[in-house]
Amino acid sequence: MGLLSFAIWLPILSGIALLALGRERSAGLVRWLALVASIASFVVTLPLISGFDTGTAAMQFQEKFNWIERFNVHYHLGVDGLSLWFVPLTAFITVIVVISAWEVITERVNQYMGAFLILSGLMVGVFAALDGLLFYVFFEATLIPMYLIIGVWGGPRRVYAAFKFFLYTLAGSLLMLVALIYLYYKSGGSFDILAWQALPLGMTAQTLLFFAFFLAFAVKVPMWPVHTWLPDAHVEAPTGGSVVLAAIMLKLGAYGFLRFSLPITPDASHRWAGFMIALSLIAVVYIGFVALVQKDMKKLVAYSSIAHMGFVTFGFFIFNELGMSGGIVQMVSHGFVSGAMFLCIGVLYDRVHSREISAYGGVANTMPRFASFAVLFAMANCGLPGTAGFVGEWMVILGAVRANFWLGFVAATALISGAAYTLWMVKRVYFGPVANTHVGALKDLDAREFGMLGLLAVAVLAMGVYPKPFTDVMNVSVAELLKHVAVSKLPPL
Repeated sequence: MGLLSFAIWLPILSGIALLALGRERSAGLVRWLALVASIASFVVTLPLISGFDTGTAAMQFQEKFNWIERFNVHYHLGVDGLSLWFVPLTAFITVIVVISAWEVITERVNQYMGAFLILSGLMVGVFAALDGLLFYVFFEATLIPMYLIIGVWGGPRRVYAAFKFFLYTLAGSLLMLVALIYLYYKSGGSFDILAWQALPLGMTAQTLLFFAFFLAFAVKVPMWPVHTWLPDAHVEAPTGGSVVLAAIMLKLGAYGFLRFSLPITPDASHRWAGFMIALSLIAVVYIGFVALVQKDMKKLVAYSSIAHMGFVTFGFFIFNELGMSGGIVQMVSHGFVSGAMFLCIGVLYDRVHSREISAYGGVANTMPRFASFAVLFAMANCGLPGTAGFVGEWMVILGAVRANFWLGFVAATALISGAAYTLWMVKRVYFGPVANTHVGALKDLDAREFGMLGLLAVAVLAMGVYPKPFTDVMNVSVAELLKHVAVSKLPPL
């Protein structure tokens, strides 16, 4: 058992222990146990960063044991520059979610905290799995706790939103299972993801595999036009659910493209790159305009997430180092920024019980400390230089300009729409005179909320001012992946 196993199983076992405590246990005790478990799970991931060798593209911190020996299935874990940062990011966001629910969740506290801890471990498992079947088990298992989080602690239409989320993401993954079984037999009975990357597959097989993976990962990202489940899920989910959904779960799909689609089906990826770029740019541009007309703050940020994730897939399929690295940086930065945006909406909702933009106005007059954080995160969402939101998008746009000027130009227009819908919301919610008695009675952040938003503010600014530690980790792995994708895997005639 190594660091990755601890990062996976410590939160899962802690979550199961909280569920076993029962509802009659003191909510205060449960909250402290959940906080200790989440912090311990985050601390376990820190040696992964300090001990990571940035000079190699090889898998590091590997663990491999027989799992289902008869079918040659292994419990095989490892991380490289493509996946490393998502392990501590997942654990960090879980700590924030536990703190955010401290006073808000008063019923079934042990089940709420337990569900998030279990979900955290399962998501780390997705990023660390190097066995195809193990990846699929973790990938699908993440649906269960999130389904329960939306369905039990969500809003008035929570059951509808939970079913829609579950059915969309499950249906999209079924063809991926068929693809994994095909690769198992094609490789002579192995689920080793790294071995699959060396298989000489014909163009027909690659194309079928590419679209099987595409359906699973595009729904999860989500890409246009299979994005319609996300706004409903965000609107009905509790604040913690929205934070994890935006900050981590959307990244599972984008990571799938990096680990499966590009290295296993490189020729099909090149052939269908135009298709992927078109869908990504539609998400970047069109969904930005959809966000502009939203009246619900959560829906606006949900559509904003779809547009920002469009930059990620766009960066991957322009096939240059700057674009691909920018896509990965965008995944990490979006985890901080989108999580912070949903937490700010949660802070307001806990006080006023409305997410409608029209219910607010002049919040900065009564909550100046909160408004400072909220405007900072909104600026990061716009892509303001010096914040985390700028780095990834700028790298992707520069990479796109190198590939094709007009592709970069179209992508850059999204910065205008992003600023438009974000600043429109900021102006109407935070600035101007106090709009009504509800806003006039608002109390500013308490110590818990200040600490929670402060941690994210530090992360957003640190990544925006000095992104080098993030890019250094991925440079060699991205270069190796691009070199691998550039070499045809078509079998000789």
